Amino acid sequence: MSEQSAKPYLVRAICEWCADNGLTPYLAVKVNAETRVPIAYVKNGEIVLNIGVSATRRLTIDNDGVRFSARFSGASQEVSVPMSAVAGIFAKETGYGFAFTVAQSPAASLAAASAPAEPDID
Repeated sequence: MSEQSAKPYLVRAICEWCADNGLTPYLAVKVNAETRVPIAYVKNGEIVLNIGVSATRRLTIDNDGVRFSARFSGASQEVSVPMSAVAGIFAKETGYGFAFTVAQSPAASLAAASAPAEPDID
């Protein structure tokens, strides 16, 4: 029998700890083809999401991923993040939490390799 990842359990634990202590849980995400997030807020292939009770509706954190509905610039959007794209979970106010290694998808590696190089400016 294969061992399950501890990541979803740690994400749930930090969320619960934040709720118990009046802190705001933030989820750091490496955006890839499987993530459904508001693209306008993605910077350098990453997004940080407030997943606190007051910021989300129908928050579900299971072994497969994190899903919820939230308002972005007044418009409600469905968000879906596979657990493999979660780069970290931390409390906004203290920074306490966990960072995770996120494997880069082959498609993302290919896109990065084929992107034009930035010119050097001296």
